[in-house]
Amino acid sequence: MTGTVPSPGRTGDRPGGPGEFGPLGGVRVIELGSVVAGPFAGRLLADLGADVIKIEAPGRPDPLRLWGQESYRGHKLWWTVHARNKRCVTLDLRAERAQRLLLDLVATADVVVENFRPGTLERWNVDYPRMRRANPGIVLCRVSGFGQTGPYRHRAGYASVAEAMSGLRTLNGFPGQAPPRMGISLGDSLAGMFAVQGVLAALLHRDRTGEGQVVDVALTESCLALLESVIPEFDRLGRIREPGGTRLEGIAPSNLFRSRDGIWVVIAANQDTLFTRLCEVMDRRELATDPRYRDHEARAANQDAIEAVVAEWAGRHDADHILRVLAESGVAVGPVHTIDKVVDDPQFRARGMLTPHFDERLGEDVLGPGVVPKFSATPGSVRWAGPPEPGTHNADVYGELLGLTVNDLEELADEGVI
Repeated sequence: MTGTVPSPGRTGDRPGGPGEFGPLGGVRVIELGSVVAGPFAGRLLADLGADVIKIEAPGRPDPLRLWGQESYRGHKLWWTVHARNKRCVTLDLRAERAQRLLLDLVATADVVVENFRPGTLERWNVDYPRMRRANPGIVLCRVSGFGQTGPYRHRAGYASVAEAMSGLRTLNGFPGQAPPRMGISLGDSLAGMFAVQGVLAALLHRDRTGEGQVVDVALTESCLALLESVIPEFDRLGRIREPGGTRLEGIAPSNLFRSRDGIWVVIAANQDTLFTRLCEVMDRRELATDPRYRDHEARAANQDAIEAVVAEWAGRHDADHILRVLAESGVAVGPVHTIDKVVDDPQFRARGMLTPHFDERLGEDVLGPGVVPKFSATPGSVRWAGPPEPGTHNADVYGELLGLTVNDLEELADEGVI
């Protein structure tokens, strides 16, 4: 379904065009919305080879172009990776002519991803029934704070609110303290990942039946889905789980331990076999058969005591020694990396998880995360960084897919439609 428009930028100078790399080659996605959750879903689909066409309003680009904590030569760097592998066009969906153009694009596509507040597409006359008339097989993925139904559906939804209301945030931090957030938009990213999961399932259903459908993803529900046994424990036992600080209550020993040279190391030996190996490395073999520690339940009941033993041992050794001897013995272990250590880690390097993006705004490569997951036959790829300007691909997309001429595009631009 996709064309062969050359990929912009150095990263994409290999043969082929949008959508020809990865297991989703031939799938076209129209991305509406802005900022994190919906566009993150679009990025993940693009990484896997989909031809993702991102629509921004003329004069009102995605705010994420200016987001991020640091600027480099006057540019924020989040956009570099967040919009990679996408083609960017402009279209003012508040205008009737633009709405018709969108439906024309939908007729060429497989998926539409949007993350507006519920009711926005309906107000713009481009709701699912109209999309379905244009393309009966279209999959519409709708990402919002609380979902398309329910008493909160019209509320604004942000990741921080979703993490809080879902119960996810209260599990983080230390008892009696304000529950901290992660230093990333976790709720948005979780919603984006569930959106991709839903899109792929809906495409499989469409391939079997020919029918498209709506995929409804809520940030709150994406966070709630990660709660493991928290809900049934409350339901049957009335237990309201508290945050456990650096450890998970009842899972021992599994915690952060500080080495002699001041490095925090995760040692996770809560399974019986791993605990036995840890005891051997610590030269404390008797602990493996001690009634207080010999099995999972016993160690859970004596968590403070056994983790104090491990902490004392770790405090007598440098981190390099701890990491080497535990890894060699088969105990799960790893350092708490700051980002400088992450980018130098040989495992991430070997698996292509630190990937250069040629950013046209800067004229140089910017390092970013690689593609997950890995495929043996149809690997995804980073083909170009986020397009530098809104409407970068107007001529390519509208000409290729809708047959619009240069004069048509000039007229639309004069009218403020694109």
